Amino acid sequence: MTAPVFVDTNVLIYALGQADLGKQRAARTWRTELWTSRLGRISYQVLQEFYVNVAAKWPSARDRARAEIRDLTTWKPVAIDANLLEMAWNVQDRYRISFWDSAIVAAAKLSSCAYLLTEDLQADQNMGGVVVINPFERLPADLV
Repeated sequence: MTAPVFVDTNVLIYALGQADLGKQRAARTWRTELWTSRLGRISYQVLQEFYVNVAAKWPSARDRARAEIRDLTTWKPVAIDANLLEMAWNVQDRYRISFWDSAIVAAAKLSSCAYLLTEDLQADQNMGGVVVINPFERLPADLV
């Protein structure tokens, strides 16, 4: 894998959670590969969604989520600004997806990512140069 990969919130949540061990294993595999390769990318939106979801589902894991977020800031998260909003609106209009998903796609584009890891969008869809990968159906080795 040589291209940057944008990680959506659900991947981070599954890596932490215990409800689905298969998804947990896949999410951790992706996370490890992206840390090792230094190709992981993220946005502040994803970090915020991750924290809010973890705090609601597992209040005792708040400190762990905060530590994870502090680590993930080394991935230089994309901030929401006017440029991202304009891009998100264009993505939303073109692909007819939610604004929040559109903001994720726009952040992936701004991060020069070739791939977007998420289970929330149609797998293998090319969204203006960013290919959606379902991280629970494909492994990092599949992107070689």
